[in-house]
Amino acid sequence: MTRDEQEIRALVRRILLDVLNQEAQASPGRGNSTVAIAADHGGYELKQQLIPWLQSLGYRVMDLGTDSKESVDYPDFAFAAARAVQQGQAEAAIIIDGAGIGSCMAANKAPGIRASMCYDERTARNAREHNHANVLTLGAGMMDLARAKAIVRAWLETPWGGGRHARRVAKIMDIERRFLRE
Repeated sequence: MTRDEQEIRALVRRILLDVLNQEAQASPGRGNSTVAIAADHGGYELKQQLIPWLQSLGYRVMDLGTDSKESVDYPDFAFAAARAVQQGQAEAAIIIDGAGIGSCMAANKAPGIRASMCYDERTARNAREHNHANVLTLGAGMMDLARAKAIVRAWLETPWGGGRHARRVAKIMDIERRFLRE
């Protein structure tokens, strides 16, 4: 690697660290934040149960569908939720499908998205604090409502840790940047 390439990489890392620190100031906290929520048919019922609960906690909820148990394709809803975060319409998003895996994969294809599939409060806190996750995916077939609420609460209320984690998240974003088309 040439010296110019090293200098460019160092500059990009500094810029990414600045952006990540600015995002930390805008991370969703309890209330007064907009949370996008979307689900496929497998996650529809859990989504419908989480919406009023989120609203009772003071969150504004942007419901991006689906609107029934009729079979639909999860990538469409994962992309809609990721796009809402990407465009600044929501500070965070929750996507629910049968297992949470496919939606996580689909959401992570959108630039700037750091989606995490969480299955307990510990993974939820880690995803937010260490990885600055801005999208949460859940598997409706893998948990009951009480567990989903505990995960969502832990995820939304855990602040971004910054510090040593910022360097690592900047590297994740640097990998993404290398593959983006100009």
